[in-house]
Amino acid sequence: MKYIRIDNKMKIILSFIIILIISIVVIIPSYNAYAWGFYAHKRINRLAVFTLPNELIAFYKRHIEFVTEHAIDPDKRRYAVDGEAPKHYIDIDHFSKDDPFGVMPRHWNAAVQKFSRDTLEAYGTLPWNLQLVLQNLTKAFREKNVFNILRRSADLGHYVGDAHVPLHTTENYNGHLTNQKGIHAFWESRLPEIHADDYDYFVGKARYISDPLEFTWKSIEESHAALDSVLSFEKNLNESFPADQKYSFEKRGLNTLKTYSREYSNEYHVMLDGMVERRMRRAIISIGCLWYTAWVNAGMPLLEEMKGTTIDQVEIEMAKEAEKWKKGNLKSRSHEH
Repeated sequence: MKYIRIDNKMKIILSFIIILIISIVVIIPSYNAYAWGFYAHKRINRLAVFTLPNELIAFYKRHIEFVTEHAIDPDKRRYAVDGEAPKHYIDIDHFSKDDPFGVMPRHWNAAVQKFSRDTLEAYGTLPWNLQLVLQNLTKAFREKNVFNILRRSADLGHYVGDAHVPLHTTENYNGHLTNQKGIHAFWESRLPEIHADDYDYFVGKARYISDPLEFTWKSIEESHAALDSVLSFEKNLNESFPADQKYSFEKRGLNTLKTYSREYSNEYHVMLDGMVERRMRRAIISIGCLWYTAWVNAGMPLLEEMKGTTIDQVEIEMAKEAEKWKKGNLKSRSHEH
């Protein structure tokens, strides 16, 4: 057998390659740092369909796979469409640590006048963007445009879901200001993935919302009120839990991923005392309410008259939209919300 002599230069190169491979195995995140993660976003949109009244449920059930699969479209657009990222969050504590909701005007024009458009776009426009998507959904219903009804419904569900995540309401969105980096995906992705099958999703029937803007702000306030527990409970757990048992490695397809161990995740979930389930339940019923509200505000069109458009036609239109996303460049500030 012929042996290959390895000189010092080659040893350095091989060492670098080994370190790189190990780093990839360790560093690859087990979840996307998006609101609720893809798994939960899809489940929330899907379950919202079953909150709808008889006039709507047949239409949405017929297209349930679309509103489920396209629940994550806004996250896909984040790195392709200019200005998409701030639509997913509002760092409300940037504007005041003591009374952020008292300081921030509810209406867009008043908020712009007080803080400037650039500032609002830098720290998030979630509540106002949600109103715009709701208006677009209402318009789609009024025009009986199936393609726009479905894509606006899927988008609206995504942003409503975002509004129910506590870490989408703060500058400390990933725990980086409190030495808790990674908590974003931990709370919204890891915990639902482990425990969501045990949650109770009977949330009642959708109702008409007379003031969607106030309804949205209330959801964001509720999310922000839970923020202190999200951060403090994890910090306390981290201090008491054995450090060598906090993380584990799991196989995901061809990748080995470092993630929070099931033991650590279960302890945190117990400490939160049902918070993740409550926020998911609230998101589900809120989406149903706003879908229903858009339909009512559009004059309650007969959806059975819209059977002519097939899901294949809608998917073709969505593929065209996706091509447009790929041509754009995100100019907004980097943010993992």
